[in-house]
Amino acid sequence: MNIIGRNKEKSDFQHFYEIEQPEFVAVYGRRRVGKTFLIKEFFAEKFTFYVTGLANAEKQAQLENFNVSLNFYAGLPYPQVKTWMEAFRQLIHLLEHSRKRGKKVIFIDEMPWLDTPKSDFLTALEFFWNSWASSRPDILLIACGSATSWMTNKLLKNKGGLYNRVTRRMFIAPFTLGECEAYFAAKKMNYEKKDIAEAYFAFGGIPFYLNLFEKGKSVAQNIDFLCFGENAPLQNEFELLFASLFKHPQIYTQVVDYLSNKKKGQLRDDIGRHTGNKGGGLTATLNELELCGFIKSAASYGKKAKEKIFRLTDPFVLFYYSFMKNNNHLEGDFYLSQINSGRYKNWAGHAFENLCLAHIKQIKTKLGIAAVSTNIVNWRSNTAEIDLMIDRRDNVVNICEIKYYDGEFTIDKAYSQVLQNKRAAFIDKTKTRKAIHTTLITTYGVKHNEYWNNIQSEVAMDDLFKC
Repeated sequence: MNIIGRNKEKSDFQHFYEIEQPEFVAVYGRRRVGKTFLIKEFFAEKFTFYVTGLANAEKQAQLENFNVSLNFYAGLPYPQVKTWMEAFRQLIHLLEHSRKRGKKVIFIDEMPWLDTPKSDFLTALEFFWNSWASSRPDILLIACGSATSWMTNKLLKNKGGLYNRVTRRMFIAPFTLGECEAYFAAKKMNYEKKDIAEAYFAFGGIPFYLNLFEKGKSVAQNIDFLCFGENAPLQNEFELLFASLFKHPQIYTQVVDYLSNKKKGQLRDDIGRHTGNKGGGLTATLNELELCGFIKSAASYGKKAKEKIFRLTDPFVLFYYSFMKNNNHLEGDFYLSQINSGRYKNWAGHAFENLCLAHIKQIKTKLGIAAVSTNIVNWRSNTAEIDLMIDRRDNVVNICEIKYYDGEFTIDKAYSQVLQNKRAAFIDKTKTRKAIHTTLITTYGVKHNEYWNNIQSEVAMDDLFKC
């Protein structure tokens, strides 16, 4: 297997394969995150049946493609059928006559694409699982799809015949920084940690994007190669990304457009007022964007759940709005020309904040609170705003300040006063009785001068690479 990282997923797949009971596994996650690669690499030659849905194809084309896969795995010609019910009956026949020992692995990739309008695909899937597969301890059905909203609403939250039928759910998250480091090392690309962090700023931990990097080029050169200049591989990625995930992408891009200009996030009602999307429709849109990993929500400290703050966090989407949107993409060295500009520094600082949000586990480990139950919350007032807050079950709140800096960060008298004022404002406004710890998260650590003792803890970029 040529799989980098994904240790928990590999362990889970091994368990699903060995356990003597039927398993219906739903695998979902952002487009390009490596779901298909992971499944195909792990199971290799173990598939009893594998098919992938066709993008933007009608029912008959999907059925013909299904038939081709049936014939391949059966080694004999099944007649072409006109309904999904007939197609799944043929699949049952194939599985009953398979000579493979142990678990029979059925992998249906891009399942949402198979469910075309009025095709009755879900009805046939219900028939297959409920009437046959669910009583077979030798069956492992893996349903996979990038359209996270479909996977959630049609499978995980199905209120019909597939209600509560999925036995396991597996969300494939982007690589962590540590996994990105291992990935580049496996490709013999010698990047320093700050270089890898910069790659993460632009592309997150999305293996597909990282796989496009060319050896011998710096991270900045690769970003230019992938995003700018004529025929850049990711020139139209933003449009393709949303079109592949959502039936009506404009509804979702309206929200993303608005949040792209609100770096610290916005309340739900503000988003609805500015996009014209309100009520249950807005709730569904926000939920689906969050399920797909484009945005994150966090409660405001001491406030009701309805006062959650939503912020745009997908690195590539943020990079698109910072550098690619309304750019003709013809300048092959555009990104290199932006380094050290004000535009670049604003983007990098915000990208570092989002990188920290994606590595809360690593931050908690550094703080020695990995086992402590916590909530990540927001807080802002008319006089102060806090980058990140960790509200802990052990009666402590970590107020985290995040600074992206080229060298060791120095707390001077003025900045020390800023930190003290934020702490005092938070205590005064919230009337909290919890202990307040100020934590500084920086690129290369904090210089230990006379003001360093005014913070309780520090986290450096190196700490975010640890598994």
